[in-house]
Amino acid sequence: MKSYGTIKVLIIALIVSVGMNINLNAQSYTLNNKASSLLVEGTSNIHDWTMEAESTSGTITADLDEGKLEEIDALRFTVEAEGLKSGKSGMDKNAYKALDTDKNKKITYQLKEVKEITSASNGYKVKTTGTLEIAGVKKNINLDFNLIPNSGKIVLKGEYTLKMTDYGVEPPTAMFGTISTGDTVKIKFETHFIK
Repeated sequence: MKSYGTIKVLIIALIVSVGMNINLNAQSYTLNNKASSLLVEGTSNIHDWTMEAESTSGTITADLDEGKLEEIDALRFTVEAEGLKSGKSGMDKNAYKALDTDKNKKITYQLKEVKEITSASNGYKVKTTGTLEIAGVKKNINLDFNLIPNSGKIVLKGEYTLKMTDYGVEPPTAMFGTISTGDTVKIKFETHFIK
C-alpha cells in the first residue's frame, strides 16, 4: 500500500508540475483606462452620433515567449454603462434608459475561446469567440481584433457591429419620437493593457 501511495503522490506532483510548466510564460496585464478608448457609433434620422466610454476596466492573460504570442489564456473587458458619454445630456439620459442602467450597470465581454492567431505586420490578428453582455442579455459572439505586444504592454484594436434589438434594447428616441436612432451600432476599441 505504501508503494502505491508513493506512486500516487508522484503522479499528482508530476501533473501539477506539468500544469505549472504549461503556463510558465503566461503573464497578466491590466487595462489602462486613461490610455484606452472605446467609441459607440450610430445613426439617427437627423444625424450620426458617437458615445465615448469614460470608464473601462479589464484584464488579459497571455503567453508571450520572447515577445512572440503563443496563446491568450483569458480576456475580460468591462464598460461602465453610465460612463458612455455623447456630449449631449439628453441623448445620454435616453441611452441609459434604453440600457436600463438602474439594473444593468456594466457592459462586459468575456473570452470563451481563441479560434486563430496569425502573424500580421505589426503584431497578430486574433479570432475569438466570447460572451457579450448588454442590458443584462448575454450573447455568444465572434470578435476579431489586432493584438500588438510592446515591451510590457499589450494593445488590442478592433471593431464590432451589433443590433441593439438583439440585446432587448429599444433604439432610443428623442423630441417626442421625432428623432429616432438606427438599430445598428458599431463599437470601435483600442485598449491598452499593462503589467
